[in-house]
Amino acid sequence: MQPAAKTDPPYIPLRSTGWPARRSPRWLIAALAALGLVAVALGIAHRPTPGQRATDLRGFLHSLTADVGSCAAGVRESLIVLHAIDSGASRDRATAVSEASYGAANCSPANNELLDDLTNAQVPESLSSYNLQNAITALIDWAAPRASTVAAGVADVLSEHGQAAEAADLARLQRALAELDAQRTLVYAALKPAIRALSPASSPPVLYG
Repeated sequence: MQPAAKTDPPYIPLRSTGWPARRSPRWLIAALAALGLVAVALGIAHRPTPGQRATDLRGFLHSLTADVGSCAAGVRESLIVLHAIDSGASRDRATAVSEASYGAANCSPANNELLDDLTNAQVPESLSSYNLQNAITALIDWAAPRASTVAAGVADVLSEHGQAAEAADLARLQRALAELDAQRTLVYAALKPAIRALSPASSPPVLYG
């Protein structure tokens, strides 16, 4: 009996090492590309026009004016009553001191809801290139503590009217007024580029000092 013929073992291909790479379906790649094009198109479509930016600026300026208005009015009134007492147009120092003291308190965000709103004010996205957040910060610093300090200084001068301490109070008030004026300049400088470019007829908040 002849031995069985030997044959080579069957060929078994070796599996390559590592997991096979998974490829994203072509439809998914196409869909993502289409979404990217849509996003770009929407970005272009929603780019604000100069007219829209001008409208946003006017609304922004209106909000700033409303928020700081009562504080600014308090400073103005305190200076008016001081002039009235100094000129002899009024002799009611008690009322004048009360008005100046109220003006000082009203320039604190803790006592004035509108100023508190100012501390949370946001610049419209369409105006982001003008760095108007700097104007908000400068305006807050104008009100508190500078405007408050001026009104309180007026109250001190009025309280010491005709007395020896009045001269020192007046000197402090003049320094406070100089700081208030300098801060007002910073506010206006921060707003000027946007106003000049978008709405030259618009005005910044009226600030007294």
